[in-house]
Amino acid sequence: MARSSAGKQAAARGKPDAAAPAPPQGSPQPAPEPPRFVYGPRPVGALIPSLTRPAFRRRAPAAAQVMADWAAIVGPELAALTTPRRLSAGTLTLACAGPVALELQHLGPALIGRINAHLGTETVRRLGFVQIPPQAAPARPPPRPADPAIGARIEASLADLPDGDLRTALAALGRAAFGR
Repeated sequence: MARSSAGKQAAARGKPDAAAPAPPQGSPQPAPEPPRFVYGPRPVGALIPSLTRPAFRRRAPAAAQVMADWAAIVGPELAALTTPRRLSAGTLTLACAGPVALELQHLGPALIGRINAHLGTETVRRLGFVQIPPQAAPARPPPRPADPAIGARIEASLADLPDGDLRTALAALGRAAFGR
């Protein structure tokens, strides 16, 4: 008796076929087949998906490559101001300060082209921005203590000038210029 295609699929899944006749009452049911285990060498290609699937679920390989090579892709100036956060559905989300986001919107097509050229495929289609607080400028080092020898040289060079505003201003300028 020929089975229908639905019956063949049901039999492959281990379910009884609705079109197949049921075994008579009281007859022993056939024992289900135990799962088959493959012992011995297996191709490496069969093992790769089970190993890489968890890693790729967390982060796609293209996103990992963009994040690892970000400074090489956009250059050190933009890399210092921006950070790639995620790549999802063709949208690369970048974290940057507000004014930088405006500049990146204008540079968007060129930046997308550079990223896709680096990846070798058209992976990034849009840029998204997440605002982060701007980075504070590096603090100035504390001023060095005034060297008495420099102060004496400045006073000696201004000895010819009469006392007044000009002499005071030039002394302050000399201390500011040579005191650093």
